[in-house]
Amino acid sequence: MSAPEAQVVLAACPLDIIELAARRAAAGALDAAAARRGLALAPLGRRRSFAAGLTLCIRPGRWLVLSRPAAPGAAALLWQQECAASGTAVDLSSALKGFYLHGEAARELLVRGCRVNLAPDAFAADGAAATLIAQVSVIVTALPQGLLLLTPATTAGHLHEWLAASGRPFALSVRGNVTVERICEEGLA
Repeated sequence: MSAPEAQVVLAACPLDIIELAARRAAAGALDAAAARRGLALAPLGRRRSFAAGLTLCIRPGRWLVLSRPAAPGAAALLWQQECAASGTAVDLSSALKGFYLHGEAARELLVRGCRVNLAPDAFAADGAAATLIAQVSVIVTALPQGLLLLTPATTAGHLHEWLAASGRPFALSVRGNVTVERICEEGLA
């Protein structure tokens, strides 16, 4: 007898995470700085994809830029130089850990411990929000085939254990790492 096919897959997603914060009335200048780097900053409550990652906006005047990990501090230094006159850039790569959850029942699994309505008609295909899942702070964003979760590194173990336990009825399968570029592609299996 063969094992049941996983309905939900959980993978770690290593990331460089840079938080951009606009100085008062300087969000337009940060938009221009982002455009020079080939990306668009997401509107509030949304995410945007670019060639090598994502931008998320869950707070007014602040964005998270997620990309493939580089040398420690390298991405933050580039952003600090790019937006010095209009804002600030802080490296959160060590502070947050990324998980990617995908499969038909991914949203149903998260609903068991999430305070945000993740139904597709309520949480858009490009939605982003800060919430609590299993009593842990989490930033959740919808992607073409799943959900990206960012949680403080200090509580990532607890969230991972909760996902594994809550995912049993959904035949959760834990896999290795996945890249941010890969999760942005359509049709990830």
